[in-house]
Amino acid sequence: MAQLNASLRPAPAPPPEPIPVTLNVNGVERALHLAPWTTLLDALRLHLDLTGTKKGCDHGQCGACTVLVDGRRINACLTLAAMQDGRKVTTIEGLTTGDALHPLQDAFIEHDAFQCGYCTPGQICSAAGLIAEGKATTDDEIRELMSGNLCRCGAYPNIVAAIRQAMTITGPKAEGAP
Repeated sequence: MAQLNASLRPAPAPPPEPIPVTLNVNGVERALHLAPWTTLLDALRLHLDLTGTKKGCDHGQCGACTVLVDGRRINACLTLAAMQDGRKVTTIEGLTTGDALHPLQDAFIEHDAFQCGYCTPGQICSAAGLIAEGKATTDDEIRELMSGNLCRCGAYPNIVAAIRQAMTITGPKAEGAP
């Protein structure tokens, strides 16, 4: 009877063909052919070898995968690469200008705003988006707007200090900043 039931089942559908996706990543247009279910995070890490963006929880809860899409911060693990077709994606690798670090990268170094460093790329990309949004003016607002980026090492006071310092160079001043 089991053999009969098995023969009545339809054959599994073949997997869908890869689809074309074009992303402008760190100022370079990249044409890819990806499985439709490929996340932006996996496209960056596995197909473009941009491994600065980290895979943490893969559920959008830790912020390690934060990148900028058209200047807005997003969790790359929660969006499909195909949904970002034609958009500008900036990763941690794209924040530098030539050999010069981004002011946030300098500030993170100066304030020792990392320990293990795993969350740092996502923290810095999120902070770049936060500064561009121009909504944070106090340390409490910085903490609230960065709350989607977790640091297991607990470097939060140093992260806030680094963001505050970078805001004085690249954007609105945080309360109490020199």
